[in-house]
Amino acid sequence: MKISELNVGQGNINVEGTLKEIGEKRSFNKFGRELSVANAILEDDSGFIKLSLWNEDVDRFKEGDRIRIVNGYVNEFQGEKQLTSGKYGKIEFAGEGGEESGGESSESSGGQNESQESKSEEGSEDQNKKVVDDFESSKEDDVNELAEDLSESEEE
Repeated sequence: MKISELNVGQGNINVEGTLKEIGEKRSFNKFGRELSVANAILEDDSGFIKLSLWNEDVDRFKEGDRIRIVNGYVNEFQGEKQLTSGKYGKIEFAGEGGEESGGESSESSGGQNESQESKSEEGSEDQNKKVVDDFESSKEDDVNELAEDLSESEEE
């Protein structure tokens, strides 16, 4: 999927791009946990989108890294589209995990596992979509609440 195709409210998103900019890391306590977040810009050949990097991902990735968001979703914050991995998604370096998991392509396996992998991927996609659908509104509320808390703490 291309960044230009992303729409607010969309879930189960798998997209690759390059981190063009990573903002300052902000840390805060929420629900009794220490959390950190940084805003970033993800770009591909079709456009760019704001990306929220949470917790360990803030320090894991650097500007210029090529990354893949797996099972992400798009919400709107302060009038702009924003992509996040959320609770059930992940961010990884492009070429790591995902469809290429196991470090072996279908070519090198002789295609023996292709139909089994396809069925597994379909089941995973259905399961991921259900999870996203079930929790999307509560996750979006949590993200918006956290973002509001961050905005308030920056104003202080």
